Amino acid sequence: MLSFDTTATFFAASVLLALSPGPDNVFVLLHSAMHGRRAGLLVVLGLCSGLLFHTAAVALGLAALLAASSTAFLVLKLAGAAYLLYLAWGAWNAPAGLGDAHAESAMTPWETYSRGVVMNVTNPKVAIFFLAFLPQFANPEQGSVPLQIVLLGAIFGMAALLTFGLIAWFAASFGEVFKRSARAQIALNRTAAVVFTALAARLALVQR
Repeated sequence: MLSFDTTATFFAASVLLALSPGPDNVFVLLHSAMHGRRAGLLVVLGLCSGLLFHTAAVALGLAALLAASSTAFLVLKLAGAAYLLYLAWGAWNAPAGLGDAHAESAMTPWETYSRGVVMNVTNPKVAIFFLAFLPQFANPEQGSVPLQIVLLGAIFGMAALLTFGLIAWFAASFGEVFKRSARAQIALNRTAAVVFTALAARLALVQR
C-alpha cells in the first residue's frame, strides 16, 4: 500500500504535470472553447479513461514492449497524428454559427467522449512517460508493485480530471465570447485547425 507521503507527493507532481503545456490540455482548451463546457468535460473524461489504458499497460508490462518495439511505436504515433489531422480538417471546415445548442448537438456525448479516449490512447509518449514516471513511486517493500502502479495511475487520473476539468470549465467561458461573432468563431476554428496540425506534426516526428 502507498504511504501518505508518497501519495501526497505523487498527487502534487501529477497536478503540476497536468498543468504543463502539452497535447492533452491544449486539446481540452480548444475543444471546450469551440464546442462548449459539456463537450469539454466529456473530452476530459475520455482523456482520463485513456490514462487507465496506459496504467494497465505499465502494470502488465505492455508499455515496456511498446518502448522496445520501434514498429509498434511508429504505428501508434502515426495513428495518433492521423487522428489529429482528421480533427484539424473538421475544425478548419466547421461553419460559422456552430455554437451553443447546435454545437452541443453536432456530436453525441459518446462521440465527444471517444475523441478524448482516442486522443490519449494513440499518444505513445504517454505510455513511455507512465513507464518512466509511475514506477519511481512504487516500493516493493510496501506490497505488490503492479497494484501500486494501478493506484498511482488512479491518483494521476484524479489529478488530471481535476486540472483538465478546470481548464475545460474556464475555456468554455472564453469560447462564449467568440460565439457572439461569426468572424471570431471562424478565426477560433481555423486557429484550432492549425494547432491540431502542429500537434500532429510534433507527434509524427517524436522519437522514443
